[in-house]
Amino acid sequence: MAGWFLQRLLQAGFVVLAMTVIVFIGISVIGDPVAVLISPDADQAERMRAITAFGLDRPLWAQYLSFLNGALHGDLGRSFVYNEPALKIILQRMPATLELAVCAMLLATFIGIPLGLYAGLKPNAPLARVIMTGSILGFSLPGFWVGLLLIMVFAVQLGWLPSGGRGETRVFLGIGWSFLTLDGLQHLVLPALNLALFKISLVMRLVRAETREVIPQDFIRTARAKGLPEGRVIFRHLLKNIMIPVVTIIGLEFGSVIAFSVVTETIFAWPGMGKLIIDSIHVLDRPMIVAYLMIIVLMFVIINLLVDCLYTALDPRVRMGK
Repeated sequence: MAGWFLQRLLQAGFVVLAMTVIVFIGISVIGDPVAVLISPDADQAERMRAITAFGLDRPLWAQYLSFLNGALHGDLGRSFVYNEPALKIILQRMPATLELAVCAMLLATFIGIPLGLYAGLKPNAPLARVIMTGSILGFSLPGFWVGLLLIMVFAVQLGWLPSGGRGETRVFLGIGWSFLTLDGLQHLVLPALNLALFKISLVMRLVRAETREVIPQDFIRTARAKGLPEGRVIFRHLLKNIMIPVVTIIGLEFGSVIAFSVVTETIFAWPGMGKLIIDSIHVLDRPMIVAYLMIIVLMFVIINLLVDCLYTALDPRVRMGK
């Protein structure tokens, strides 16, 4: 087990190193941040001062090595716009995005799995058909349109929930959280639901498909023939065997929810990392963009590592080298 975990860590480290090259070089060859950030009326001397201040006068390989050295010491560069460490600015926005992503994935898990399980166990029931039709809508409707619709219905017409912002927060472990206050929870409902709709449909359809595949297998028939209660057959034998692909999808989708919550954060004015990266792209703030992408890469790598560890917990046969 220790050897398997060490091998996974080495693979993760290699992926992160490769991504530093791809991300840094890819961002560095796009556009000219000096032309975006300084006045068009600036003379050549001012331009040269800005280029030197941003460190753009050095060769690309020297800039990369400087970035890599800084990254190893927890410094992902200094924002051209804010003139502060990029990592510090991103970490200030990260709790809001994490809070939104966790709530969305909890909704997807606790709604998608039971509904998908029911649709798989009773595929011909009228409610199961309604559930599957609803999942098609969840896949088909664009997130930005659903977000606007939710605001129009629940915020403008009914006035039940606020249309944007994060609301009142309460500090816990030195970080402000919305879910700890009633006002914050009210602000959290609509963006979390908007972000979760696609994921609910995805989890639902996956669980239904896995259930339909596992139900006819011999070990399920044997469990029923032995007279085991139906609840034990489902929760002990069926669920355990369908959870590996479900855990994989939920883990990977959690990373994608964090990385691609840009639209939802923009529609609901949620002050998270998504809004920050959009603003940084507009002004070509390279250090901020590189830092954001590297954090997302690191998140995906850690999530994949955790998913691999969960594999071995759910099915000990899934081991490296076996």
